[in-house]
Amino acid sequence: MKAKRVERGRFIISSFVFICFLCALASINEARYDSLLKFGRCALANINVPSKVNASTSNTSLAQSSSSDDEIRILFGILTLPDQYQRRHFLRLIYGTQTPVGAKVDVKFVFCNLTKEDQKVLVALEIMRYDDIIILDCQENMNKGKTYTYFSSLPEMFNDTEGPNPPYHYVMKTDDDAYFRLQSLVDSLKPLPREDLYYGYVIPCPSMDPFVHYMSGMGYLISWDIVEWIRESDIPKNHLEGPEDKIFGDWIRDGHRAKNRFNAKWSMYNFPEPPTRCTHELWPDTIAVHLLKNQEKWIRTLKYFNVTDNLKPSKLYHIP
Repeated sequence: MKAKRVERGRFIISSFVFICFLCALASINEARYDSLLKFGRCALANINVPSKVNASTSNTSLAQSSSSDDEIRILFGILTLPDQYQRRHFLRLIYGTQTPVGAKVDVKFVFCNLTKEDQKVLVALEIMRYDDIIILDCQENMNKGKTYTYFSSLPEMFNDTEGPNPPYHYVMKTDDDAYFRLQSLVDSLKPLPREDLYYGYVIPCPSMDPFVHYMSGMGYLISWDIVEWIRESDIPKNHLEGPEDKIFGDWIRDGHRAKNRFNAKWSMYNFPEPPTRCTHELWPDTIAVHLLKNQEKWIRTLKYFNVTDNLKPSKLYHIP
C-alpha cells in the first residue's frame, strides 16, 4: 500500500516536471520565432524602403537637373527710385501675374542708397515682404554711373560656389515705364547664344543694324560674361557720364565685346502716341512697350494684350 502511494507520488511529480519542461520549451521557441520574425521584417524594411526612396530621389534629382539645365535664368533689373512705392507695387502686379515657361525670371527693383528716414522704414518693409529690391552703393542719378554700379555690383552679389554657374545666363536693365511680355522675351532668347550677347532695340530708330550704334535704354540685355567683364575692365570705370544707353554702347565698342547681337525691333517699341520714328502701333508680336508715362497708357496697353483673360470666375466678385 505504501509502495503504491510512493509510486503514485513519483508519477505526479515526474508529470509535473515534464509539463513544466514542455511549457518552458514552448516559451523559448515562441520567443525565438518572434525574434526571427522581427529580424526578418527589419531586414526587409532595410532592403526595400531605402531602395524606393533612393530611386525616387534619384529620379527627382535627374528631373530637376535636366529642368535646370534647359531653363534660361534671367535677372530682370528695373531701375527706379526709392520713393516710387506705388509704381513698384503696380509693377509687381504686372510681372507677378506672368509665368513664363522655360525660364526662371527674377524681377528686381534697383536704386541707390536710401537718404530719408521714411525710406529706411518703408523700403525695409518691402524687402521683408517681397525680397525683390537691390540697393546699390551710390548716390541716385540717371546718367552719372548708376548703370555701371548696377552691372558691376552683380558678380559679388550673386556669384556663389554652391549655386549654379553662372547664376544667371542673362541680365536685363530696363526702366519702370516699360512693359515687357516675359514669355515673348524668353521665346526670343531660346535660340540665341548664352555668351557675349547684347540684345535690345537698336538706336537710332530707323536703324536695323545692331553692330553700328547701341541699344535703347528702354531695355537691353547682356550675357553674364559681359557683366563680369564690366566689373573687371577699366574701360567702363573711366567712362561713366553721359546718356547711359549710349555710354554702355561705347563700352561694348571700345572693349570689343558682344560679337553676338540681337535687334528686337519691331517687337520692342515706344507707345504709339505721340507718333515718332521710334513708335509703333500695338500689335501681337510684341516683347516690350516703352514710354508708358501715365495710367491711361498702361491700361490701354494691358487691355490690348488681354492680361486679365485668365481671371478665374468666382462668387466673390463680378467684373463686367
